Amino acid sequence: MTTMTLAALAQGELNTGNVRTWLLDNIVPLVLLAVALLLLWLGGGKGDNAGVMRRLAGVVIALAIIGLAVSGLGVDVGEWIAGLFTG
Repeated sequence: MTTMTLAALAQGELNTGNVRTWLLDNIVPLVLLAVALLLLWLGGGKGDNAGVMRRLAGVVIALAIIGLAVSGLGVDVGEWIAGLFTG
């Protein structure tokens, strides 16, 4: 039975679409939750609201870059920026 399963898998095309979907659906929200809790723990309890906001700005920029990479819109943004300089 294992040989038949391997033969069926070998005939099909293997890709990483399901792994990518699982990572985006499960790991990314957990990492965001961990970052949010870490930011609150580091600065919120000490009254360092300005420090938390500085760190949060970096996190927002990083999330924007991750969003562009995941969605595939990075090429469109690059063309738009190049259009600003080339006319």
